[in-house]
Amino acid sequence: MADPFPDEVDEALWDEACRRAEAIRRFLIHRSGKVAAGDMALLASELEVSRATAFRLTKLFRAGGTVMSLVERKPGRPDGRRMLDDKREEIIRATINRYYLTKNRPGISQLVRDIQTNCVSAGLKPPHRRTIETRLEDIDIHKRAKRRGEAEIVKRTTAVPGGLTASRPLQIVQVDHTKADIFVVDEETRLPIGRPWLTLAMDVCSRMVTGFHLTMDAPSRLSTSLCLLHSVFDKSPWLREREITEPWPVAGLPETLHVDNGSDFRSRAFKRGCDDAGVAIDWRPPGEPRFGGHIERLIGTQMGRIHLLPGTTFSNSQELGEYDSKRHSALTLRELERYIALDIVGNYHHSIHRTLGRPPIAVWREYEGEIPLRLPQDRMRFCLTFLPEQERTLQPTGIHLFGMRYWSAALSADLGAANRRLVVKYDPRDMSRVFVRRPAGSFVEARYADLTLASVTLHEALAARRTLLAKGRREVNTRTIVGIAIEQRKLVDAAVKATATVRRGRAASSKTKVDDSGWGSLRGIDSSKPVAFDEDME
Repeated sequence: MADPFPDEVDEALWDEACRRAEAIRRFLIHRSGKVAAGDMALLASELEVSRATAFRLTKLFRAGGTVMSLVERKPGRPDGRRMLDDKREEIIRATINRYYLTKNRPGISQLVRDIQTNCVSAGLKPPHRRTIETRLEDIDIHKRAKRRGEAEIVKRTTAVPGGLTASRPLQIVQVDHTKADIFVVDEETRLPIGRPWLTLAMDVCSRMVTGFHLTMDAPSRLSTSLCLLHSVFDKSPWLREREITEPWPVAGLPETLHVDNGSDFRSRAFKRGCDDAGVAIDWRPPGEPRFGGHIERLIGTQMGRIHLLPGTTFSNSQELGEYDSKRHSALTLRELERYIALDIVGNYHHSIHRTLGRPPIAVWREYEGEIPLRLPQDRMRFCLTFLPEQERTLQPTGIHLFGMRYWSAALSADLGAANRRLVVKYDPRDMSRVFVRRPAGSFVEARYADLTLASVTLHEALAARRTLLAKGRREVNTRTIVGIAIEQRKLVDAAVKATATVRRGRAASSKTKVDDSGWGSLRGIDSSKPVAFDEDME
């Protein structure tokens, strides 16, 4: 049976595995190769296990490198998403409220002892210290500070703009979302469909953008996860698909993700996935924008570039004036994504950053050969951890998802369990394949049942499906959906080229000043000289 995902592990088992992983990481920092028996005895003492078990755990961690590699395996089927029983949860909650959240400011160690004592008195197994600490982390930091009288302490330890520093690439990566200051249009109708959301990730040391994700959906665990996946892996194939020749060399797991307190960053699955890969999460206290200075200034810079595009909403009503953003909108989501990518790799990365005094890419290149970057040991497992999922029943015709049909020969043996719903993982950026969890627990890749079809995004597939249904086609199939999506792409590309050709012809024949009011106020940019990126705030 395959390993469960991090968010499917029993909480007590996960807490113990985290404790072991932290101890073994410290133990192996200055040790390579064979470990002396005396040293292993010290580790065994800290882990409270035998020396043989310490050897085994160290070997497992060296091979896997994740918290999951140290999760104690139980015979039989994984238990799934289990939490502490209600009685222990109530004891923890009541003790925290009555004892910890007071002006006396008792320490965590005393709180742990009180909770464990109360559980033993009730005939219950005491929870692990890390479990109790997790419950404390779930409490709103402002509520906790107010009840404990720690307002001044919180204020004194609050980072100020520019105060968050890193000494090496990927030591700290900041992530944040923003609603883009622009309306985008539908691929087929070219009518405005709304303002997209942009999720950006930035390396604090070099100020390089590590990745981004653009979507019409509001911030969620999915947009955060897709941004992280884009950040971690090599971007060469992604750039080639978008016909971008400028390199984007950033790749690797960050040591720490610095994020705000949004529910997407608090997702159990997202936290467990980061824990498993050895990525720490540092949450910004609510209502303290100073903690996110670097990424927020980068977002401001990107929005400034977008203000030059047709359909911009600008940043305030004074700038907007009488400009009709919806009427002037012209770019599709796919075109805007490519524009942002071009601006990042061809403009921002090569512009002089005022705080650094150098272009971000020059700083990255300087460190690139000195510090080995950390990548997931199991790329596929890492991806599956963060991808969204649906449950589907395996039918003789395959797996049906979003109106498309998928098949793999490996699924033939599972047709006997026809009534069982299977977990199907999918990547919204590439719907040509999905990953199906078989009844035995392992995942198998399933592709379009029709292998001649091209890859499309989930957004394109759903748009094509809506188009077909609007035309009265109540029975749709994968070939039709993908075919419509591809035709819509061709239509858009042809329309853009035809429009550009006609406009160039008019400009050449009239030799008069072109009236560009229909496109809004477009301003030229002199890109012959590097432009300083102003991060300092008055």
